[in-house]
Amino acid sequence: MTEVQRRMAELSNTIYLAGEWVPSVGDRHDVIDPATTERASSYADATGEEVDRAVAAANEAQSIWWQMSALDRANALHEVASKMVERSPRTGECLTREMGKPFRESNWEGGAAASSFRYYAEIARSEAGRVAGPAIAGQLQMVLKEPLGVAVSIVPYNFPMLLAGWQAAAALAAGTAVIIKPSELTPVTLLMWMEAFEHLPRGLVQVLTGGAATGQALVSHPQTHAVAFTGSVRAAQHVAATAAERFKPTLIEASGNDAFIVMPSADIEIAARGAAFAAFLNCGQVCTSAERFYVHESVYEAFVARLAAAAAALRVGSGLEPIDIGPMASKRELLRVERIVARAVEQGARIETGGRRPPHRSTGWFYEPTVLRVDHSMEIMHGECFGPLAPVARVASLDEAIRCANDSDLGLGANIYTNDLAESARAVREIETGIVWVNTPLNDNDAIPFGGRKFTGSGRELGTEGLDQFRRSKMVMIAPDAEPDPEWFPYPDDDAFRT
Repeated sequence: MTEVQRRMAELSNTIYLAGEWVPSVGDRHDVIDPATTERASSYADATGEEVDRAVAAANEAQSIWWQMSALDRANALHEVASKMVERSPRTGECLTREMGKPFRESNWEGGAAASSFRYYAEIARSEAGRVAGPAIAGQLQMVLKEPLGVAVSIVPYNFPMLLAGWQAAAALAAGTAVIIKPSELTPVTLLMWMEAFEHLPRGLVQVLTGGAATGQALVSHPQTHAVAFTGSVRAAQHVAATAAERFKPTLIEASGNDAFIVMPSADIEIAARGAAFAAFLNCGQVCTSAERFYVHESVYEAFVARLAAAAAALRVGSGLEPIDIGPMASKRELLRVERIVARAVEQGARIETGGRRPPHRSTGWFYEPTVLRVDHSMEIMHGECFGPLAPVARVASLDEAIRCANDSDLGLGANIYTNDLAESARAVREIETGIVWVNTPLNDNDAIPFGGRKFTGSGRELGTEGLDQFRRSKMVMIAPDAEPDPEWFPYPDDDAFRT
């Protein structure tokens, strides 16, 4: 047993409440390592009483946090970031044991989350509102930016530290407290992650484990004030409806079905390598995965051959081994992907490579990176696959590719590989998504807002837009001297209606 495994055992069935890991009295559940199918950890369903205690602690801590200077808050967030980087090998091992991704990706995630804390630590100091030109001479008229209070952050299993980090960093920089509800598949990862927050006011950042009932209790609680949610469309709609009952601001990221376009001017070798990364990173369990490929007919055969070769060369296995692709996060997810492929084949898709569980793995929820020849009409092109699948359709023109890319209820991101500047400009202008990548798939930037359109959701993470998700504006007008206003009563008779 490694040191991390011992710590995972200690944190199992606890919640991080008011600055301490305390055993929850709620029902308990095992977390299964998807590479071995053995128990990795366990978690408890936070009770209603524990939710109430966490919310009360968060509101108290938020008041203390907001009274601190912006410089002191920034320094505290920089310390969070330093601790995250220091602990990233530990949290990375924990994450790999809980959900399976390669250790390289898990270890990277801790550092990537730290980057957002450093970014928000500084931009929150640069502006806290603005002064406007006064509508009344001699007055000071301005906008103050104030924290919302307590935010609920509900994050999925695929990037738990990264997504919680994007939201928590912005919320804390804005002066808002955070209660995180992790996925049932990665609860202990975020409990271990809390080691980086111990120096903050007790209750400012907390973790309550559990399922949908825990999330519902937090979202509907009268003393939480904002919600950030990442997950399925159906769950997001329920969260948004519950939050709307109290007019709570919501940040929703609810699935993606990203298109990947390849045009004749592209370097096909590079495009195929980029496509393999975009489709198979984290076993395809990425909201911005490339899930629909539209390739110009003149380069279709060459691209499919190269992508299939790249997919077949990927090493599949435990994330704690020297591999490229780990398992699906759960048996349910594996069976769902198998159903998607079977339906595609039923509709006429042809498997170029993959399409099965790897024969050299007798245990674990593994699935081979899969390339399929399809057409746009098939169901696989019209819903989120969220697995290691690359369905490739043939198109005759950029017009057709853009039309197919826009034929989706989701609008998170899209990719295009082209060396034609005019084609790049058209893609950026005409594709109906919140993100467009030209020759650079899946990258992001702390300083640029991340989010989508249509049923993908609402609001933005990262950038100054992400900070404002957790702040409210207050209008302030100050008259240096109290003087009568000419608009006051009584109204002049000359202004009365005349017949």
